[in-house]
Amino acid sequence: MLWLIVKYAITAGMVVLISEVAKRSDRLGGLIAALPLVTVLVLIWMKLEGQSQAKIASHAWYTFWYVVPTLPMFVAFPFLYQRWGFWPTLVASCLLTIVLFVLWATLLKRFGIQLM
Repeated sequence: MLWLIVKYAITAGMVVLISEVAKRSDRLGGLIAALPLVTVLVLIWMKLEGQSQAKIASHAWYTFWYVVPTLPMFVAFPFLYQRWGFWPTLVASCLLTIVLFVLWATLLKRFGIQLM
C-alpha cells in the first residue's frame, strides 16, 4: 500500500510542478509538459514492479502510436480558444482527438498495428 501511495504522490507532484512552472513561463511549462515524463515514470514503475522486458517495450511502442493523433489538438486549441472560449474549445479539442484517433487506428490496422 505504501508503494501505491508513493507512486500517486510522485506522479501527482509532477503534474503540480508542471502547472506551477507554466504559471511562470509558458515556454518552460510547455517544454516540461511535452516531455514524456509520465511515460518515463510508468516505465520505471513497470520495471520496479517486475514486468517483463517484452511488456515494458510493448508499452513504449503503443504509447508512440497513441501520441500521434493527439498532436493536432495542440495546434487547434490556441486557434479555437481565441474564438470560442475555454470550455467549448476543450470539448472540441477532445472530440477532434477522438475522431483522429479512430481514423489513425483504422489506418494503422491496414499495416498490422492494432490500437483498438
